[in-house]
Amino acid sequence: MAFYTCSRLGSRSILSTLNRFPSVLTKVNYAQAASGVPKITYKKFEPPQEEHPDLRNAKLKRPMSPHLTIYSPQLTSMLSITHRTAGLILSTYVSALGIGALMLPNDISHYITMIEGLNLSPATIFLAKAVLAAPFGFHFANGIRHLYWDTAKGLTIKEVYSTGYAMLATALAATLFLAAL
Repeated sequence: MAFYTCSRLGSRSILSTLNRFPSVLTKVNYAQAASGVPKITYKKFEPPQEEHPDLRNAKLKRPMSPHLTIYSPQLTSMLSITHRTAGLILSTYVSALGIGALMLPNDISHYITMIEGLNLSPATIFLAKAVLAAPFGFHFANGIRHLYWDTAKGLTIKEVYSTGYAMLATALAATLFLAAL
């Protein structure tokens, strides 16, 4: 069988069939050599130049952002800012009392006697106590409000505003109670 196949390959009929396609066997066509296909050219890579965002925005004629100056104060934002401020004031109170207890030579009764010796009016003492108690009353009432929010309740805009006003009333009541002690 192998002898028969080899003899068939050597015959003139197969070679003549292969000679019919001389251009296919001898010529190689590349895609770029074909007409209508552009040649690929390479340019040297240049990294983009860094430009300051303000300069780019000015070049694109974008307006400058007005930040917080265009917003009107809202109850929610003011209560949030005040809550953080009250927390900072309370931290200062605790730090001052702790450092004072460690560094000052006398105990608290000595300093209370000094304040009583100033002969301040009851209204002045009440006002001073209210100023000292206000951050605690506000932070405490707003903390309760935040704990209520943590239960995923009271989160609609109407409820947020109503709990905000209720919290302010509670903070005022707590401040007046603490100042009256």
